[in-house]
Amino acid sequence: MLKGAIHIHSTYSDGEFTLSELRELFLSESCAFVCMTDHAESFDAGKLAKYMDECQRLSDPRFCFVPGLEFACDQQMHILGYGATRLAQTKDPHQVIRHIEEQSAISVIAHPKAEHFPWIESFEVLPRGIEAWNSKYDGRYAPRPETFALLQRLRSRVPQTLAFYGQDLHWKKQFHRLFVRVNSDRINPGDILLALSRGTYQGQWDDLELPSSGVLPEEIFDRFAKERRKSDGIRTLARSSKRFLDSVGLKIPSSVKARLRRIF
Repeated sequence: MLKGAIHIHSTYSDGEFTLSELRELFLSESCAFVCMTDHAESFDAGKLAKYMDECQRLSDPRFCFVPGLEFACDQQMHILGYGATRLAQTKDPHQVIRHIEEQSAISVIAHPKAEHFPWIESFEVLPRGIEAWNSKYDGRYAPRPETFALLQRLRSRVPQTLAFYGQDLHWKKQFHRLFVRVNSDRINPGDILLALSRGTYQGQWDDLELPSSGVLPEEIFDRFAKERRKSDGIRTLARSSKRFLDSVGLKIPSSVKARLRRIF
C-alpha cells in the first residue's frame, strides 16, 4: 500500500508551502503521493496550466502530486475535486459535483458544517464522499462522530459513498500526520485516484486505521467523543482569550499562533 496525504494547499492559493517544499515535507514522512486541492478561485487558465505542469514536473518514480481543486459553493460549502483540473462556472453544489465527476475526478464535501447536514441529505446528486475527518477544522485528536453518522445516512441511499480523511494543510506549523494508505503499488495519479474512487484505501492516525466506509466500532466513537470534549474545552478557552485580547486592543503574537496550530 502507498502512504500519502490528501486535501493539501500550496502557495498557488492560500497555503504557506511551495510545491517543492510539500514534496520534501511528505517524502520525509515516507509518503509516496499528495492530492492537491488548491482553491479554484485563485486560478485563471494560465495559472492553472502552470500549476498542473509543476505538479507533473515535481513527480517521479518515488513520489507524485495529484493535482486537484477546491470549489467554493453557495452558503460557504466547499467541495473538493480530487483530480479535477477544470474551473467551474457555477457555485451551485449540485452542478459542481457534476462538474467534478464529469472529469472522472472525485467529489468530496469538505469539512461539512453541522447546519448543512439536512441540506446535504436533501441533495438529489450525492458526492463521491464526505470528509469525515478534517484535521484542520476538527482538530488533530478526534473527528466529529456526527459527521460519521451523516455519512451512514447518506450510505443508506448510496452505499458507495465514502469517508475521506484530509489534512486541509495550509500552514507550516500545522499538524500534518493524518494520512491515507491506498491499495496500489504504482505511484501515478491515475492509479491513486482509482483506489480512492473505489474505496480501496484507509485513513491512518497514529495506530488507528480508519476504513473508507466510515464504519467504526462503538468504542472508537466513545474515544472520539471523549477526546473532542477535552479539545473543545481548550478551543473554547482559546477563543474566549482571543476575544478578550481583541477587546483591549492586544494581538496574539505570531509565535503563539504557530504553536497553537501545531497543537491543534
